[in-house]
Amino acid sequence: MLAAMPLPPTTTPSGDETPVRGRDDACPGALRLHPADDGSLARIRVPGGLLTARQAVALGRLAGELGDGRLDITSRGNLQVRGLDTGCGAELATRLRAAGLLPSDRHDRVRNIVASPLSGLDGGGHADVVAWVRKLDALLCDDTPAGGGELSGLSGLSGRFLFALDDGRGDVAALGADVTLIATPDGGAVLRVGGPPPGPDAPSPSTGAARPDAAGRRGSRTAGSAVGGGLRVRGEDAPRAAALAAVEFLAKAGESGTRVWRVRELPARHAVTTEGLAARLTDAGVEAVPVEHEPAPRARATPPDPGPIPGPDGRHALSVALPLGRVSAAQWRLLAALASRSGAAELRMTPWRGVVLPGFAPHDTRGALAELSDAGLVTTPDSPWLGVGACTGRPGCAKSLADVRADTARMVADPALRTSGTGRGAADPAPGASGPAWSDPLPVYVSGCERRCGHPGGRWVDALATGDTDYRVTVRGAREDTPEADSADSVHSVDVTAEQLAGAVAAARGTT
Repeated sequence: MLAAMPLPPTTTPSGDETPVRGRDDACPGALRLHPADDGSLARIRVPGGLLTARQAVALGRLAGELGDGRLDITSRGNLQVRGLDTGCGAELATRLRAAGLLPSDRHDRVRNIVASPLSGLDGGGHADVVAWVRKLDALLCDDTPAGGGELSGLSGLSGRFLFALDDGRGDVAALGADVTLIATPDGGAVLRVGGPPPGPDAPSPSTGAARPDAAGRRGSRTAGSAVGGGLRVRGEDAPRAAALAAVEFLAKAGESGTRVWRVRELPARHAVTTEGLAARLTDAGVEAVPVEHEPAPRARATPPDPGPIPGPDGRHALSVALPLGRVSAAQWRLLAALASRSGAAELRMTPWRGVVLPGFAPHDTRGALAELSDAGLVTTPDSPWLGVGACTGRPGCAKSLADVRADTARMVADPALRTSGTGRGAADPAPGASGPAWSDPLPVYVSGCERRCGHPGGRWVDALATGDTDYRVTVRGAREDTPEADSADSVHSVDVTAEQLAGAVAAARGTT
């Protein structure tokens, strides 16, 4: 998540401990703007990352006329507009309502839904979860007694609570959401609340690179995880079951008397259990059957590779990655124009800060991809931008010590970085080379201060600014023989200048 906002005082839960927070969740929204050094920031929720071409055009105009013209895609497939005037809140809200992007003021910040971005496009999943996205969003925005008394209170979810709707391929199921639905081959779904952190094949929501879990192992569980392997529900009941699971979380949070924002933060004695959730679902008329194991994903859990994606209907989707998740006004206009020209008139933003454009005839893909590449967007899976992320940095964040985005761009352009391998699908290393295969390098994240806002989980290369032009490069996260989830790797930690950053990162990638 791109963030320039200060974090609340928080301690990491351990065992039965829970976070000690100094205030309520202050996550920004479309109605709650965040003051940053470059103007106010609005975060616009886009459930499932789904935009019509008309909405994309409206957002581009909004960003250009009210903000600085650029748009950021967050690690949840939402959008951020920066550089807003402090007095533009009313006009911003009016324009978002007119575009259908603010259906409920009370639920603005709770509409956090990620979904498999290729669902229904490439034949890779068990179900098209777009309908689930629409239904779940409608349920989240209608938690009044008239809309269903058993769902009352959903507006009380924090702005950080996350739903993931996976079509069975295993991509967004690996992102550690609070409530996850996984489509099954029989037309049903498995409902998971909390659960194990991402495994070794899980794609990082910050960089799009594969990563290990928080402890370098499979199958570990947090204190607030639901007990058991989940609940099987009918496909037609899946969105309502997910909403009811959020209600169960709110009930447990209320019982605990703590200010928890995520399922994993619940104390163990107030955890959401399979039995308790099944009882709530049964009381609401939703059939739920406990299952021992989640369905195996149909493919390795990775983000869509940049490039053309053929579908069973003869149409192609175009997948592009956005360097550091940010697009200029011209780049966004191009994306919106291509979406308008396609047969689908749709744009899908991904949790890996990319965009999928569905509905192209095969003979149109080459020209469209050439336009996107010429505009500076990533259209091939061997780009050095893949697996690289950065926080906002200066001038947007007052706490940042450096202009980390400019330094990251120079690092990516440096040929030295390519010695560590780039992207997914790059060549294998030379015989005898140490470290991981080049097709799967460690993710890299460049941060402007010790908060490291938006950094990936698992094992990653941390490039931390220590001054205006100085960085400390460290491999962080646990190896299989190191239980500490966020430990620094004593094997590799060096202080370098911004000009030496590429070489130091390449060396860090080669230490594992």
